[in-house]
Amino acid sequence: MSADNSHYAMKAESTFSLKDELFNAEKVDALAISISRVYPDFETSRFCKTVVKAFPDLELKERIVHITACLEDHLPKTFPKAVGILLKALPPELDPSKTDDDFGDFILAPVSHYVVRNGCSEKHLSRSLNALREITKRFSAEDAIRYFINAFPEESFAFLDECSRDGNYHVRRLASEGSRPRLPWSQKLVTGFEKPLPILEELHKDPTRYVTRSVANHLNDISKLDSATVITLLKRWKKQKRQSENELAFITRHSLRTLVKESNRDALKLLGFDPSPDLTIESLSAVVEEIAIGESFEFLLRLVANKAQKLLIDYVMEGPSGRAKVYKIKQLSVGKGEVVELQKRHPMRLMTSRTLETGTHKITLQINGKRFDAIEFVLS
Repeated sequence: MSADNSHYAMKAESTFSLKDELFNAEKVDALAISISRVYPDFETSRFCKTVVKAFPDLELKERIVHITACLEDHLPKTFPKAVGILLKALPPELDPSKTDDDFGDFILAPVSHYVVRNGCSEKHLSRSLNALREITKRFSAEDAIRYFINAFPEESFAFLDECSRDGNYHVRRLASEGSRPRLPWSQKLVTGFEKPLPILEELHKDPTRYVTRSVANHLNDISKLDSATVITLLKRWKKQKRQSENELAFITRHSLRTLVKESNRDALKLLGFDPSPDLTIESLSAVVEEIAIGESFEFLLRLVANKAQKLLIDYVMEGPSGRAKVYKIKQLSVGKGEVVELQKRHPMRLMTSRTLETGTHKITLQINGKRFDAIEFVLS
């Protein structure tokens, strides 16, 4: 099948449903049973039937809202009594021996949302914030805390400052993750990105990767608003030496990933990459110049280093509509005269997160943020 200058987009369909994986009858039953154990008057059967009946018509976040409303209908009407029941019904804290990727069970999201809907007031502020501290030890309350930040910024940041020094690393992570400028799936904060900076100063030295990754993601958010602030912070932390060299290197790389893709010279220098690499591209060629959807585009690269240096080798793929994205190939250190030969395969598969365009695609080599030779291929 050949392609002309026209193009069209295709996107994959998937039978996997994240909303059904995270919120289903089994998980609702487990939540209801845990509540009924501490609150015998809880109508478990009616609660479960009401919750699950509406699921087919609800998306993921809508299910959280719906479960929360059902909790309100089945719990005592006074907030202190109701939240007390929910806290007693919480499962054990997440494993404290772990250091990363222990997010918890999404079925607890409606519990923190219940606190937002019923306790985000001056009257219940202290009780609500302390409730979120306990909930986040089982499932991250990063979304819920943002409602309190927007309604009570000074009190909430004083609370998060305490959280940043807590003995539980999930609580410490809440201080950074909950105050991110661009937290996915969450409402925007009315406070500026400068407000949480003292918290990041404290948490950048944290011994737990789950926390330092959050700090790095937070800085990456800030880099899209004010790159100079991020560069300044990372330079200062390097001088302070309050974090191990390896972990600070991780924080730095992860914090600067957007700026590196944008070829920010200060970010590249901080990572040790010369924005003007001294090298010679001997060849950049496609294995085949036309492929079909479902196949992979392959290209070959051969370059010679004219001096000893660190190289960050990427490529930019630009589709027929002009939409471009940076992809990584390799990071390495080379000596003077060293020859680097690389082969890269880029699958052009249909995925739920990717839209493919048929037509001519352009691949541009990018090294240390500087663009070099380009080649083209046709996706048919």
